Amino acid sequence: MELRQLKYFVRLAETLNFSQAAKDLFITQSTLSHQIMQLENEFQQPLFLRNSHEVSLTEAGQTLLPLAKETLMSADNCMLRLDELKNLVGGELNIGVTFSFASIMAETVTAFLRKYPHVKMNVTQSTMAELITQLENHELDFVLAFRPTVANPKIESRVLFHHRLAAIVNENHALASRNSITLEELQRYDLALTRRGTQARSAFRHAIADHDYQYKIKVEMNTVYLLFRLVRESNYVTILSESTVVGEHGLKAIPIVDTDIPEKEMQGCIHMLKNAYVKNSTKEFVKMLVESTSVLRMDIIQDNR
Repeated sequence: MELRQLKYFVRLAETLNFSQAAKDLFITQSTLSHQIMQLENEFQQPLFLRNSHEVSLTEAGQTLLPLAKETLMSADNCMLRLDELKNLVGGELNIGVTFSFASIMAETVTAFLRKYPHVKMNVTQSTMAELITQLENHELDFVLAFRPTVANPKIESRVLFHHRLAAIVNENHALASRNSITLEELQRYDLALTRRGTQARSAFRHAIADHDYQYKIKVEMNTVYLLFRLVRESNYVTILSESTVVGEHGLKAIPIVDTDIPEKEMQGCIHMLKNAYVKNSTKEFVKMLVESTSVLRMDIIQDNR
């Protein structure tokens, strides 16, 4: 049994399609079939059920899949450790970030790449659920997001700071001079919100669950650049965590004072997979993030409440 064969097995188990798996692995379909047959011969039992219409895992295949993934991860960790002993920091850094964290980590991304130009950084922005799935699949090194409402036994979370839900407006908006606003008052304004599924939208939904307020939701989008541009150039109000606009020119966050959101739902965290090897590049990025102006500014906001 070879690591290469386990890699082929895992990809086929994930796709259940010989043609797609071979394409993903950059090998021919006949090569993939031959390697899987060799693996089955070694185990002396079939790992897949095949017919003209579909491919599915046998009981043996289902048993092998998590073990194969664990073996491949251990092999990857071995290579990473040896590579970083030689290069200190190198390779790739894969970061997942939710909508609310994009602005906070922008400063650190710039500083990190300036200091470590040979590290290739891959940043994925998506919903918390999608990012955690990618983290569990070892596609990401860590995720920057709120603390989830339901604890995941596979994930450990380090709190960076606490958020407050806020109305975000441009600096010339009538609300810009306000120090706070209520949920009831927000009924008067046209709202541009993030799509359902984002944590800020979920927090807002939780806050208004026990009220019969009627909001004028005119726009929904999941692109931070367009949403910020719309708010800057119009009288639309968006609802996000106050940290979202840290470092964003021309925008003002007005805390919503009558929200009843459990504190843990608004904790900004770094999420990592338990018991996984932590790259030196991850450690360095996290250290720089914690010491960044953006995060320190959030600490000041929290201390001044």
